[in-house]
Amino acid sequence: IYYYFSDAISAKIQELFKIDKKSGEIRTASELDFEDVQSYDLEIEARDQGWPPLSGHCRVELEVLDV
Repeated sequence: IYYYFSDAISAKIQELFKIDKKSGEIRTASELDFEDVQSYDLEIEARDQGWPPLSGHCRVELEVLDV
């Protein structure tokens, strides 16, 4: 199974986060500023390598804390 950001996620948001295709782990790729955006909703898609490929999706909510 491989994990991807959904096509519904803007390119700008995809630049802020990286997803490991094999594990699905999501990490920040740059600094997040609480003053700009307090939370993010990410749509994640998981696809297998079968033919035809099967897929599922979920929504991940990320809350940015002000430190």
